[in-house]
Amino acid sequence: MRLEGIHHVTCITGDAPGNVDFYTRVLGLRLVKKTVNQDDPTVYHLFYADEAGSAGGDITFFEYPGAARGRAGQGMVHTITWRVASEDALDFWADRLAGEGIATQRTGGRLRFDDLEGLGLELAVAATDDAPLVAEHPEIPAELALQGFDGVRAFSRDPERSRALLEETLGFAPDGDTAWEVRGEARGGLYAYDPAPGPGAPGAGTVHHVAWSSTMAEHEAWRDAVASARTRITGVIDRFWFRSLYFREPSGVLFEIATLGPGFDVDEPLESLGEALTLPPAFEHLRAQLEDVLTPLPDPRAARHAG
Repeated sequence: MRLEGIHHVTCITGDAPGNVDFYTRVLGLRLVKKTVNQDDPTVYHLFYADEAGSAGGDITFFEYPGAARGRAGQGMVHTITWRVASEDALDFWADRLAGEGIATQRTGGRLRFDDLEGLGLELAVAATDDAPLVAEHPEIPAELALQGFDGVRAFSRDPERSRALLEETLGFAPDGDTAWEVRGEARGGLYAYDPAPGPGAPGAGTVHHVAWSSTMAEHEAWRDAVASARTRITGVIDRFWFRSLYFREPSGVLFEIATLGPGFDVDEPLESLGEALTLPPAFEHLRAQLEDVLTPLPDPRAARHAG
């Protein structure tokens, strides 16, 4: 079995309207699903990805309105890296982000910056045969756009504690002393550790978990493999658009293994993904209640068209 790279990365925001503006207007991603946190349906779960809502470039956010900023620390992902095609793309993004008043740092084919709540983001020129996962945006040429995830970096006091699970159970291939690549038939991604600065504090601008991609056929077998490694793992949880397993790897990072499908277009047309509040069938009876408590959000595509 092989995991097909990163499925999605889920983070926390305290400001859904600002979050929508940054990730759609500034970074050029598509809001592909506007739904609720299925473990706490009074808050949003927002999904941004490429034009098709593909796994591999899907950053998601739980909104806790007014949440205080958090701080990445031990056992937490601190940086999310997207691929871009060229140094010209980094030039474009350095200029675009500067125009938004966002400071950047450029080093060796990488451009580092934070989102509006301090979440660590990075763009990296990456040579890969993986299909680029690109969203359409009138101000961002496709050849300069974000192309899906390259990897994530986490903090760990002792990365060696995680090596056996990563390599022997999950099939991550070493890429240096504290970095690994996980690659399936179609896609791959990187996972790496940096020395932990101390304990973290969950909150706005932090990563909640990182999900890795599994085929539907292998999903149950992944649960058995992780459980056999004496790691506590949930049963399969049906999230409607995909199925999920959750566990913490030994350094403390919350991992999910999510299926490649059914996909975001099982309940709304591809051309109108993310435009309306969409609820899994088990939550549909709560619609009126939720529409009263959820933060009103703009439709970024309608706003773009109007502009």
